[in-house]
Amino acid sequence: MSAKVKYFVFDVESVADGDLVSQVRYPGESLDSQAAVARYRKELMEERNSDFIPYTFQLPVSVVIAKITADFEIDDIVLLDEPEYRPHVIAQHFWRGWERYGEPTFVSFNGRTFDIPLMELAAYRFGIGIEDWFADQARSFEQPRNRYNTRAHLDLQDVLCNFGATRFSGGLNLAAQLLGKPGKMDVQGSMVQDMYDRGELDQINDYCRCDVLDTYFVFLRCCVMNGRITLEHEQELISSTKAWLIERRDLSPAYRQYLEQWGDWRNPWDA
Repeated sequence: MSAKVKYFVFDVESVADGDLVSQVRYPGESLDSQAAVARYRKELMEERNSDFIPYTFQLPVSVVIAKITADFEIDDIVLLDEPEYRPHVIAQHFWRGWERYGEPTFVSFNGRTFDIPLMELAAYRFGIGIEDWFADQARSFEQPRNRYNTRAHLDLQDVLCNFGATRFSGGLNLAAQLLGKPGKMDVQGSMVQDMYDRGELDQINDYCRCDVLDTYFVFLRCCVMNGRITLEHEQELISSTKAWLIERRDLSPAYRQYLEQWGDWRNPWDA
């Protein structure tokens, strides 16, 4: 099993821990969880023109992982701790799963600055040992959490902007749409908090699944650029993945929606 899966393409959705916001931001004011979050979001919007609460105040509520083989095929897509979605169990499954599968390469889009720090902080919060991730006895550049260790974690945004040399405006949405894939559809990341407050966790999970699919296709194109696969192989993988989704479209509304808005890359070399 561990030899078969070489990459974990993943995405994390999170929400604010209102009790923590109340304790840290408004000590002594006895604000309840909902009021504290609402107040902090209002302040952030006034200060930064964005009400997205920093990850340090957040908890993971949806984590989707696509298990990718050494041949770059999707082996499975899983939703952690389904159907309970307990943050502490999600975090434990995330890190224990990485160990169980032989430490596959994490693949994300902007995971270096959000998803991985969030999951590291969850390990800190819940007392989960992740000594193999830290690997303190290894040389610094070989430690998995080293920023430039792309064998341990390949952040596709880092690939496309050369580790911050440029700003990749448009994000995953743009990168996916360049390949004809749906990108952001009905949901944006900024909507997750309100969706969660309304009890729409199923829709959040669907959004997370679609982001993982977009990330997978961006990953394939990056592998074309760096020479891991040919363009012809990438196109074969895309076709087989579409067939894989068609077979499973009744299992998830996310797969059906993704297929409905599926687009094919326009190959200029065929023109």
